Amino acid sequence: MIQSNFSLDPASLPGSLLVKLQQVRAAGFDQIMLWGSDLANHPGGYDEAVRLVRASALRITGMQLLRDYEGRSPARHQYKLDIAKETLKLCKAVGAPMLVVTSSTEEPAPDAQSDLHDLRKLANLGVPFNVRIGYKAVPWAHSVRSASDAWSVVADVDHENFHLVLDTLHMLMTDADLSLLDDVDPNRIALVQLADFSEAAMVTDPDRRAAANHSRVFPGDGGHSTRLTEMVRAIDRIGYRGDYSFLVMNDDYRQLPASVVTDHARRSASWLTNQVLRRALQPRLPPSLRDA
Repeated sequence: MIQSNFSLDPASLPGSLLVKLQQVRAAGFDQIMLWGSDLANHPGGYDEAVRLVRASALRITGMQLLRDYEGRSPARHQYKLDIAKETLKLCKAVGAPMLVVTSSTEEPAPDAQSDLHDLRKLANLGVPFNVRIGYKAVPWAHSVRSASDAWSVVADVDHENFHLVLDTLHMLMTDADLSLLDDVDPNRIALVQLADFSEAAMVTDPDRRAAANHSRVFPGDGGHSTRLTEMVRAIDRIGYRGDYSFLVMNDDYRQLPASVVTDHARRSASWLTNQVLRRALQPRLPPSLRDA
């Protein structure tokens, strides 16, 4: 893992899209994760938002987020399908190679197609856009609640355009058995999202969901550094060499200057690289010199 493998998710940052792009680049990161809302809600309009992203020279890790897609009634499925198509268009516009999809939190409709049917259809939709589907379990989902569950779905969908996304926070919350990684093909992992949390173990779904959306912290700053170290080393040991994205949604961070939050991210990248994996970060030049 080297610094070019690290991405920063703007959900961590306060400010406008332009501020987020500038701060991520100034902090020395080469890539950024995007949310559809970053583009749709830009005051200057969608076209200007796309222009800003492309002008930033940042590599786009992927696009967040499609929720509650599979297992819907025919009418609801068509609605979610339309949302997926429009989101894939956003991905293409900014050069995002992946769309992250989380496991459904809703009870399957009695007249729904099978989840695998729905997910294969989504994987097929992404092909002409050259956008992979990255599937992630959430601990408060209806059925697919763990990384092990998500990998089983990826294996059953069995589509070259359908891959696994791991979230270390969710794996910490569910006390994931790391031996599950021995069965995972590292080439089918699309992304590893990084975060820790400070609280003790959480049992209820509402508590887990609230912590995931409001009180994540950067790796190295949380209460589970030993376990997170084991987790990242296990992911590295199976041969994963893809991207790592800091997904650190935190209400406190959003009240701070963006530069303060990106400093936390830089320290976390250094901790992960030098302490967890014991590899040297590549030397980083200031953006002004790198662009010269």
